[in-house]
Amino acid sequence: MRRSALLLLRLGIAFAFLYPPVAAYADPFSWIGFFPQFLRDAVGNDTLLLHSFGAVEIVLGMWVLFARRVFIPSLVMALMLAGIVVFNWGAMDIVFRDISIAAMALALAVISYGDDRNAGISGGATT
Repeated sequence: MRRSALLLLRLGIAFAFLYPPVAAYADPFSWIGFFPQFLRDAVGNDTLLLHSFGAVEIVLGMWVLFARRVFIPSLVMALMLAGIVVFNWGAMDIVFRDISIAAMALALAVISYGDDRNAGISGGATT
């Protein structure tokens, strides 16, 4: 039962991070508005910002989907989603689902923390 629940968490979170980069590639104008203006100004190139962020999303999505240890990517995902909600508070009608997905990512991080720690988070053998 636990294994099935973890698999569902992984699949759900991975999909939530793999879909946006594909959709942003097809229609970048629908996605660039979710970045805060100060970040867009700092980077200076909306396309670069959007696709760089998308590359990070793909890496995190694949990491959660295929890796054995998922504490770090799950925590990063939860923080990224929290940032999206905070910086787009005025669009709560759109980003409200990100709160649920962030909770899923945080749940996966909490569950995997003990597993990763017992397995040796650095990848080495534990004593």
